[in-house]
Amino acid sequence: MNRKQRIMLFRILLSALIMAVLAFIPSEGVLRFVLYLIPYLIAGYDILIKAARGIINGQVLDECFLMAAATVGAVALAIYEQSGDYTEAVAVMLFYQTGELFQSYAVGKSRKNITELMDIRPDYANIEKDGKLEKVDPDSVAVGSIIVIQPGEKVPIDGIITEGSSSLNTSALTGESLPREVKEGDRIISGSVNMTGVLRVRTEKAFGESTVSKILDLVENASSRKSKSEDFISKFARIYTPAVCISALLLALLPPVASIAMGNPAGWEIWIYRALTFLVISCPCALVVSIPLSFFAGIGGASKAGVLIKGSNYLETLSKTKTVVFDKTGTLTEGVFEVSGIHHSTMADDKLIEYAALAESASSHPISKSLQKAYGKSVDRTRVGNIRELGGKGVKATVDGRAIACGNTKLMKDLGVDAAECRSAGTVVHMAVDGKYAGHIVISDIIKSAAGEAVRALRKAGVSRIVMLTGDSEKSAREVADKLGIETFYSGLLPADKVAKVEELLSEEKNGGKLAFVGDGINDAPVLRRADIGIAMGAMGSDAAIEAADVVLMDDDPMKIVKAIRISKKCLAIVYQNIVFAIGVKLLCLLLGALGIANMWLAIFADVGVMIIAVLNAIRALFVRKL
Repeated sequence: MNRKQRIMLFRILLSALIMAVLAFIPSEGVLRFVLYLIPYLIAGYDILIKAARGIINGQVLDECFLMAAATVGAVALAIYEQSGDYTEAVAVMLFYQTGELFQSYAVGKSRKNITELMDIRPDYANIEKDGKLEKVDPDSVAVGSIIVIQPGEKVPIDGIITEGSSSLNTSALTGESLPREVKEGDRIISGSVNMTGVLRVRTEKAFGESTVSKILDLVENASSRKSKSEDFISKFARIYTPAVCISALLLALLPPVASIAMGNPAGWEIWIYRALTFLVISCPCALVVSIPLSFFAGIGGASKAGVLIKGSNYLETLSKTKTVVFDKTGTLTEGVFEVSGIHHSTMADDKLIEYAALAESASSHPISKSLQKAYGKSVDRTRVGNIRELGGKGVKATVDGRAIACGNTKLMKDLGVDAAECRSAGTVVHMAVDGKYAGHIVISDIIKSAAGEAVRALRKAGVSRIVMLTGDSEKSAREVADKLGIETFYSGLLPADKVAKVEELLSEEKNGGKLAFVGDGINDAPVLRRADIGIAMGAMGSDAAIEAADVVLMDDDPMKIVKAIRISKKCLAIVYQNIVFAIGVKLLCLLLGALGIANMWLAIFADVGVMIIAVLNAIRALFVRKL
């Protein structure tokens, strides 16, 4: 509990204690009024102040006004009737404040998950000067600087290790406790914690552009993107509160006036009491508090599990997902390519690999890296010139004065070169040297161990259609699809083709079903933006992912997609439960109050009791570990 909550708890306990003592002290008249005014003001002075400020500022119809009007009215009615029964007024304020304390504690508990995530923010970076380490503000570290990270310190800025090896704790980012081993040459991201060795890192980004800053900004602003359910509650409260205030006023005035018109006694006291009861019952705080809290708790619980959801609107959309479209490379497969064969070569295999590695030397694509790995030597860029990357086809370059073309069958067709067919599964890189076919290189990718389980789990989670898109050959795509049990796949797609295919799949969605696209977030930004919900997986350190996607999975485990959908479904189920329960109980109690069946004590349950039950239910959205 924070200081404010402890003070409120003290006020509630003190007020309740005075109430209990007064029950055994006989008193009448003004003395009784003054004695009961003490616990009333101790419990509710701040509510009266807020109600007064609301009236002054023209914001009258809020829950503070309703509570103030109902309790002051109850006190006034007790004075008018000379009954001396101030217990109900004090009890209403006491229980209302108990509900407010409970709500504050619940919000604080869900916020704690976000706060724990915020602990990834580094306080400083170490710069070495004259043989000594100097702590500086991470914002002041220039790109390309060498920083030193000692054991137990947070990685402040994204970069590449230039010296040292260590284990990194990435649990704050991925939700997984398994440490990650890193060494010289590895890229590391901010927000993880160095556990063992001393690391020297050359920074690749400014602090404001680093992973930790982008993640914190994403989470901090998640609450600004409201769901349809939250918008509905906001609009509902704006209409509902004035309506019940007018209804309470009419309830207090019309029946007595009608009685007088019919020649009967007015019975003002009875109808004013019913109107005050009506006001207490009508307070919409159960809805206004529990619905945003449910979404907030859901986003907080997801973030702790390594699933970053940019707003409650995306959480709501995710729960309606009926189609999941996967990019293949890096999503269903490891994205770690290796040369597995060389066929129809017109020259020595190592020479063909050499030409391919040199021609692809300017590319950061995984296929290029696999060719350079197979070459096994440092690339002499002075031998290469006129490099031209052809999107979705391959690359053309001049190597040692010879025209090299390296790519797929589309590139060979453009060059008028007949490419030999390959019967092996994998990505086929065809080679042409000086305009003549020189053979092809087969590069294979590895299917992720959890991919098949993720596909099956998605179907159990209510996803009715799973589709795979890839730029690879049909043979390679079919092999992966068959192993994973994916019935629908489309191969040989350029980036623009993927967008068009997603457009086509979106047009086929029925009954409000939503389409989610899952990509690695680097080359799939257009498709991630076009889908109903874009999910970037394995996206640690990827600017494109964090910018383009609606949901960011902080590691490359495809089971996290299933977890994200289950979290969203659980959260939305809780939201709908709270809406139905709160509105249903309110309407029933409002009817009973208008008929005189419900008294002020039932009104307290209809307000505070319903809110506490709804908030307790909302807190369940935090617990996502077993989903």
